Amino acid sequence: MMIIIMTVFSFLICFFLCLPPSFMHSSFAAFVMAKDSGGHPSGGKTSSAESFCYTKYRYIFGVFSLWNPLKLVISCLILLNLFKITISTKEPDTEGNALLDLMLALNDSNGQTNWDPYLVSPCFSWNHVNCRDEHVESLNLNSLGFSGTLSPAITKLKFLVTLDLSSNNLTGRIPKELFSVAMFNFTGTHLACGVSLEEPCIPGSPLRVSTSMSRLKVIATSASCGAFIFLILMAVLAYRYHQFHKEKNDIFVDVAGEDDRKFSLGQIRRFSWRELQLATDNFSENNIIGQGGFGKVYKGMLSDNMKVAVKRLADYYSPGGEAAFQREVQLISVAVHKNLLRLIGFCTTSSERILVYPYMQNLSVAYRLRELKPGEKGLDWPTRKNIAFGAAHGLEYLHEHCNPKIIHRDLKAANILLDDNFEPVLGDFGLAKHVDTKFTHVTTQVRGTMGHIAPEYISTGKSSEKTDVFGYGITLLELVTGQRAIDLSRLEEEEEVLLLDHIKKLLRENRLDDIVDGNLKTCDRKEVETIVQVALLCTNSSPEGRPKMTEVVKMLQGIGLAEKWAKWEQLEDAMNQDLSLMSRQYIWAEDSCTDQEAIQLSKAR
Repeated sequence: MMIIIMTVFSFLICFFLCLPPSFMHSSFAAFVMAKDSGGHPSGGKTSSAESFCYTKYRYIFGVFSLWNPLKLVISCLILLNLFKITISTKEPDTEGNALLDLMLALNDSNGQTNWDPYLVSPCFSWNHVNCRDEHVESLNLNSLGFSGTLSPAITKLKFLVTLDLSSNNLTGRIPKELFSVAMFNFTGTHLACGVSLEEPCIPGSPLRVSTSMSRLKVIATSASCGAFIFLILMAVLAYRYHQFHKEKNDIFVDVAGEDDRKFSLGQIRRFSWRELQLATDNFSENNIIGQGGFGKVYKGMLSDNMKVAVKRLADYYSPGGEAAFQREVQLISVAVHKNLLRLIGFCTTSSERILVYPYMQNLSVAYRLRELKPGEKGLDWPTRKNIAFGAAHGLEYLHEHCNPKIIHRDLKAANILLDDNFEPVLGDFGLAKHVDTKFTHVTTQVRGTMGHIAPEYISTGKSSEKTDVFGYGITLLELVTGQRAIDLSRLEEEEEVLLLDHIKKLLRENRLDDIVDGNLKTCDRKEVETIVQVALLCTNSSPEGRPKMTEVVKMLQGIGLAEKWAKWEQLEDAMNQDLSLMSRQYIWAEDSCTDQEAIQLSKAR
């Protein structure tokens, strides 16, 4: 009967756990829907009691929504326990029969035991018997006044650990299997241990097993296990509830005590520190693909298999580092153009500022020009021409279509990245600056790469869009020649270390073919000449003499280039004549000084 009751009870619990929340709360569904939409099921106003019930219901429903993953676990535990109880009705029956045979042989005339053969198992209610895992573990018949023989059926108690038959008037031979019991006591009996019934028996060690204490331990252990399981379930629910509200109330700054930073971020995603750790293999040195003044750039793979470039700002603790983060996030979030690097997201902690960009499969223009590995594809002339146009359009957007204007300040081949289709995108806006449209932007610190920095920027610290134009001109020369802006190896053959001076020298000598990169198999000479002319116009020593990027875009198409190039040649010729005259004057003055010294030495003494 007990088995039937427990079976029905267990299946009822399992059925309840398997019910969907919508079924369990169907009586409240209409109320909740009406409440969420601002109405009321009855069409009237909500009372304070109803409001209280509604609030409580929503909280309970939220907890039940987190309970679903645990239903299967609880159901399995209940069914497993039921299975164990069912099994116990078979195994303990064998042990129960053995105990009954033992009792018949012991002649329990005094009724010291209440062993009822109709009970399910001796483990539930038989006195003097203790069980563990549904098997008889201890049998204590000490001083109960038994007389008779010891039944061999006692050897069927395979899990017996403690046996105490002491102080009973028993006769017969002790089965040898009982000596394998861990603790036994046969003192005060007439049981024989050997072949002969007259052979004395080793008494063993006296044992006193408290049945009530043993059962108390079982109850305490069971209660502890139940409490432990309950605490685990509550901890899981509390954790899920905390995570649920944390995700809903997530804000930009995740470190207490930091100043709030409000940005117009558009569709930029906020990453967790753990996500980026996993994406970059814990920021492994093997994943570094670049390094600049503001930190290292790591190649990473997000959980959705998207490749990213993770820029970890190195100088967050300095004022420049914090400003760099705010500047870069704000600028890139509003500067959207096909030739500008798109910011995917960012990450903030108490000590880290990280920016996440899409990974450019073809790396940078500088890599494709000078750092190719064997077997990798270089840049042909149509691709180089397309890069020149794309970079010009991106820079024009920053200067003319952003308000306030944005100055890149470090435009070079290494900062022009190439996507899967070799389309150029301008990267590294960590060095960008806002420029008020009414004033020239003055900086207190020169940033950029030597060979690309405009002369006036070095001497005065003033930066404007014209400093970017200068850097763009040097980048065009890199595209045509494949060489670096500064190359000390040229000192072996000439005095010009700067690429700009080297190109001007070759033009004066009418050696245009020597300007073109030797890795280019074919190129359009006219297009090369156009790009070189635009580059030299952009690198005018005077910022006022440089074109705007809107003009540069037109000149690349041949619009207005001839007129500006003619003026540039006139100015360059005049400058070369002045330099030549100054050089001759310097030589004459040097010679005259020598002659004067000779005359003075020839005077009479």
